[in-house]
Amino acid sequence: MADLYRTEAGRERIREWCTARLNGWQVPHETTLVETHLGRTHVLQAGTGPAAVLYLPGTNFNTATSLTLLAHLSPHCRVLAVDLPGQPGLSTPQRRRDAATAYESWISDVRASPPMEGIVRVVLAGHSRGGFVALCADPAEWDGLVLLNPAGLARAVVGPAVLRTGVLWTLRPTEARTRALLKLMVAAEHEPDPDLVSWLTLVAKETRTTGAPGPARHRFTDRWRPNPVVVLSGASDRFFPADRLAPAARSRLGAEPEVLANVGHLSVDEAPAVVAERILGTLSTTQST
Repeated sequence: MADLYRTEAGRERIREWCTARLNGWQVPHETTLVETHLGRTHVLQAGTGPAAVLYLPGTNFNTATSLTLLAHLSPHCRVLAVDLPGQPGLSTPQRRRDAATAYESWISDVRASPPMEGIVRVVLAGHSRGGFVALCADPAEWDGLVLLNPAGLARAVVGPAVLRTGVLWTLRPTEARTRALLKLMVAAEHEPDPDLVSWLTLVAKETRTTGAPGPARHRFTDRWRPNPVVVLSGASDRFFPADRLAPAARSRLGAEPEVLANVGHLSVDEAPAVVAERILGTLSTTQST
């Protein structure tokens, strides 16, 4: 196992940032820690009802950075979100090398945990790394899958601009360098969220960041083919471009991605209302089947 945080003080600064943001969220919600194969996992719950969405954030993101999307979902269903183990947030910081197998057991633990008791239908939604994690889940435990700019189907593209900007951000993080990195993550029509600038600057200073996972093994992706699967891509996504993601989604899942105009890699922040609509549409489809 490898530890996420550079120092214990850095871990505490990350926890303080997340806790303050969650405490300031105006939407009624609860948070809890559940025990899993990968250690304690932080779960946020909002909304009500027997149907639910479980949201899995991407690399370097978590529940505290996902509140905009969760606020669009919570008036319509119960929504739960987790901090991925090994990513900055309020879950266990340890990372496992056998990520796919570990995530497969971990997400089953989350599905069986007390926060999900009484839920009769649940759609799994994952952004970027969260999409990779979602693909590792057993489809028998879920009623549908929504992949948002997902890792796990094709390898990430790391062009010269991304590589140069990412290295500078990692080695000598400043808010200006974080903003430059975020500009590469969003479409030209969007400006980086100042809160995300603050967050990712803190992440670069206090953690050992990870890259995107590669494609999931076929034993994971193939078993999703008979199930309801929606794939959303951004027309300006530099990391998982639509022309690379689409063939992989067709061959591995039998799904045709929907490409969102004027959206980059951070669709959940650039177009949260559209993303929420697609997730809720998938949840509604499972109700009628």
